[in-house]
Amino acid sequence: MKHKILILIFLSLSFSLASTKLESLEKDLSLIVHKTATCGCCKKWMKHLDSLGFETSPEDHQNLLPIKEKYGIKPEYGSCHTAVSKEGYVFEGHVPGEYISQFLAENNPNAIGLSVPGMPMGSPGMEVGDKFTPYDVLILYKDGTSEIYAEVRKK
Repeated sequence: MKHKILILIFLSLSFSLASTKLESLEKDLSLIVHKTATCGCCKKWMKHLDSLGFETSPEDHQNLLPIKEKYGIKPEYGSCHTAVSKEGYVFEGHVPGEYISQFLAENNPNAIGLSVPGMPMGSPGMEVGDKFTPYDVLILYKDGTSEIYAEVRKK
């Protein structure tokens, strides 16, 4: 009987810890999205993220250049919006939500975030019928360099 009680206490604590861990993961999925007020694809990208469980908070700006400079996003990595996590990681442009989740779950101490430069047709928020342009998701490093984080070759 004593053994069963210990097992029940252990299971209860395990479920409690797992629940706490899930809650903290959910909180990690909040992003401030710096964008212009009139950009429709930015709003569509935010809906994409919201559908995956992210919490997006828009902040509209007349000029996004100071935001990009503040977070170290070089012009060649730029796009129409810059999202920032509570940890200070940046997600520039139409980065698919699954890569943001993956990145946030990893340990990338030398990275500032991810980028999808430009506005590739068919990326989240840039859907136009069947049109699709293959694109890369780049990981951006603190030293200003980047490398391919993921290759997106089909919808």
